Amino acid sequence: MTASEVPVPTSAWVVERPGPIASTPLRLVERETPGPGPGELLVRVRACGVCRTDLHLAEGDLAPHRTRCTPGHEAVGEVIAAGPGVLDLRVGDRVGAAWLAGTCGECRYCRTGRENLCPASRYTGWDIHGGYADHLLVDARYAYRLPEGWSDEDAAPLLCAGIIGHRALERAELPPGGRLGIYGFGASAHLTVQLALARGAEVHVVTRSPHAQRLALELGAASAGADAPPQPLDCAILFAPVGNLVPVALAALDRGGTLAIAGIHLSEIPPLDYDRHLFQERTVRSVTANTRADGRAFLAEAARLRPSVRVTRYPMRRADQALKDLAAGRITGVAVLVTP
Repeated sequence: MTASEVPVPTSAWVVERPGPIASTPLRLVERETPGPGPGELLVRVRACGVCRTDLHLAEGDLAPHRTRCTPGHEAVGEVIAAGPGVLDLRVGDRVGAAWLAGTCGECRYCRTGRENLCPASRYTGWDIHGGYADHLLVDARYAYRLPEGWSDEDAAPLLCAGIIGHRALERAELPPGGRLGIYGFGASAHLTVQLALARGAEVHVVTRSPHAQRLALELGAASAGADAPPQPLDCAILFAPVGNLVPVALAALDRGGTLAIAGIHLSEIPPLDYDRHLFQERTVRSVTANTRADGRAFLAEAARLRPSVRVTRYPMRRADQALKDLAAGRITGVAVLVTP
């Protein structure tokens, strides 16, 4: 299909007015489908994962970067048109669009392999329209080829839940055979625990949800409950956006342990006690987006390990309900929007 044959219109969800999810901040609209510009792909969306970041954007925890933006940054689809200058992807290819949508390529962070820290970075579903839509535009340099043998629904969560979990695991510096604590057990955590187990870790999950506890144990966690892990941890990852858990997770670390905070948004952190939480070389780190190298490394690892993806499917027309269910804790694993 050429750019002149692009179908119109596109159905898309937009954040009409950020606010509590019960106030229905999302609205389904129709708009003209844009043709791809230089270096761009037009992708027909077949599946899009539902991420907690989408909820933060809809509710206003993250300030909007553009008005009436379409959320969604775990989009899987088919290339239906390519703009001038696209060399390695073509019409008919299956691609994934992830959170990182663009960087300047010239700043000191980009030049030193830290493009996730680029001050000019742009993000799918925040700076540009995302995958809660029939179609989206993707910079071909930031599109991913996806592992063969994965359905669209199973591949979609790999693009954020998987990639961010992989980066968080790297930031936590899991030692060989070490004990890893995971706080909160949603989309990213249920993939990360499988990566950690494949690397020989002993994993302890802290979550209040009985359904999540059962899933964690099914996937191989050594323990899963609402209380502190039964043994000191070598490292931990905080997935829940709850600042009160930072001192709790730090207190559970053994000497020299590292806590990686994986979320883009976190509620206020209470005061830390130096002797209890940080002394003996305990470390706390944030995780900021990802690089394309992270994405490629994770997708290669996922292709080898074939982690189980626990998907709850929603029709694209029920994206607002999927976010309501996510906010209410009614989703175990990951929600994925699918198109007809």
